[in-house]
Amino acid sequence: MWLLVRSIAAALVFVAAFLFSYWMVFAQFLSQNTAYVPTLVTAAVAALATWHVTGPGAHGIAATALRWAAIVGGLGFCAGFFGPIVIDPGANQGPMLGLFITGPLGFVAGGVGGLVYALWRRYEAPKTS
Repeated sequence: MWLLVRSIAAALVFVAAFLFSYWMVFAQFLSQNTAYVPTLVTAAVAALATWHVTGPGAHGIAATALRWAAIVGGLGFCAGFFGPIVIDPGANQGPMLGLFITGPLGFVAGGVGGLVYALWRRYEAPKTS
């Protein structure tokens, strides 16, 4: 189950990082054909970092909650920012959805989910005496 959650999070971060780095960074400075290689590298590094950060390890409660808040908040921001651009490119206020609604709500939802997970993991940890 946890492997599935980590895989989904890494895949979503890959897509979000790909879209963000392509449209906001590399497509502005490079030609359309040459922008794909650095964009893929950036997205792969972001996905690997997400895979590493969400792995099992000795993380504190606050660190786990903050990590998941950053991941889900970033995904919410990218979905709300780029979604309206893709669906209706003519809408002039579409990206505001990501800035003011889906980004902050994703941050709060990720923080609460990370906190619940960290507390559950601490409660379920085997006791060694």
